[in-house]
Amino acid sequence: MRGSQVADDEAAARFLDDVTVELVKHSASDSDVLWAARVSTAGEQSLEEAGKDPARSKGLINFLMRDRHGSPFEHNSMTFLVSAPIFVFREFHRHRAGWSYNEESGRYRELRPFFYVPGPERKLVQEGKPGQYVFVEGSAEQHKIVTEAMESSYRASYAAYREMLEAGIAREVARAVLPVGLFSSMYATCNARSLMHFLSLRTKNEQAKVPSFPQREIEMVAEKMEAAWAGLMPLTHEAFVAAGRVAP
Repeated sequence: MRGSQVADDEAAARFLDDVTVELVKHSASDSDVLWAARVSTAGEQSLEEAGKDPARSKGLINFLMRDRHGSPFEHNSMTFLVSAPIFVFREFHRHRAGWSYNEESGRYRELRPFFYVPGPERKLVQEGKPGQYVFVEGSAEQHKIVTEAMESSYRASYAAYREMLEAGIAREVARAVLPVGLFSSMYATCNARSLMHFLSLRTKNEQAKVPSFPQREIEMVAEKMEAAWAGLMPLTHEAFVAAGRVAP
């Protein structure tokens, strides 16, 4: 019976090479920046900006971004549902100012056998010393080694996890054998200012004034978040890019 169950678990394992990001809730628009900024001179009358075309005040948004008047970019909210490997979340949670997180718990639910395996476009080889290294393409043989080693390790660890659960071991104990390549999910809530700071560090972009060298997997999350945010606040996003992708 146990052997049959293990075989079923292994057959159910899914190996994924991408992350998912879903914008599940938001209160964010370019006009939020404008009424927040103009309260300094117009007081309560600044709320009138909420009903105006923000494109007419594009210059103000650019000014605030360029001169790094950051607080007007905080009066908005976006909540994302992110599904990614656990090692991505360990990096993500280093961003604390302006972020709120709730992640699924291996103490309270049986974790699913979804695991990360790099796709063929993922650069595998690091060349150079710390602070001066680059990543280059891996060979077909190296990709084969990575894929086979990861899938074998994942199957073995999940089989051990299931064996402990079937023996009555608590989920919070059994989960210790699971790898950081296991997929988890979380809600992440932020405002535009905190998101811009995240993007400035977790994306590599030729237009950035300050270079950044993020791990590719968290950059994949960042790119999807940026695309969603750009649709909500296009003028703010445009100003961010024009200012060299430096958070105000």
